[in-house]
Amino acid sequence: MTALRLPLFPLNTVLFPGMVLPLHIFEPRYREMVNRCLDEHLPFGVTLIESGPEVGGPAQPHPVGTYGMIQNVERLADGRMNIEVVGQERFRIVSLHHDKSYLCGTLERYPLDAAGTARAVALGHALRPWVQRYLKILGESANVRLDTQSLPDEPTALAYLAAIVAQVPAPEKQALLACPSAVELLARERRLYRREVSLIRALLAHRDDDANPDFCPN
Repeated sequence: MTALRLPLFPLNTVLFPGMVLPLHIFEPRYREMVNRCLDEHLPFGVTLIESGPEVGGPAQPHPVGTYGMIQNVERLADGRMNIEVVGQERFRIVSLHHDKSYLCGTLERYPLDAAGTARAVALGHALRPWVQRYLKILGESANVRLDTQSLPDEPTALAYLAAIVAQVPAPEKQALLACPSAVELLARERRLYRREVSLIRALLAHRDDDANPDFCPN
């Protein structure tokens, strides 16, 4: 498997394949990095920060991330930029390099194992109704109608969409991104969605109880 040396952008966000991520670029080191990627038509690696700050100092990235390709750029008068990045595919960090103003890494592709197996297809079918329930509950709670029918059929696409829309903390999202196989990812997501649907239903029921207390006459 070919490894490439590419810029790395450690963030407090997990990027998944297929996900659109807007970023505001203001630090000089990341302006330099983005300009290089635009000039050389390169992706950069997006990783969740394992330790260290997002702004200012050096950050230690998690070892699994996603290649991000810049799709849109808005240049501001003072040199800052607003960019839109789309997640491409996963990678693993082979080694880190600190010889530029921004972090670089030697990265190798990290595709999901067992993505086209019968087991992955079956787990995708089992996950799909839980994602639909989750979206339906979120939409109802926000008075927004969400499309719950146009979910992808292909197991990997469904798994990554489920990871993107799940409203869970970044470390839990990173654990999903780092799953070695589609079977493990889909099974983990089904457990996650069953938990989240139960929690949201309980919270909404409690909210409704608070909004409509029993009337007790004096």
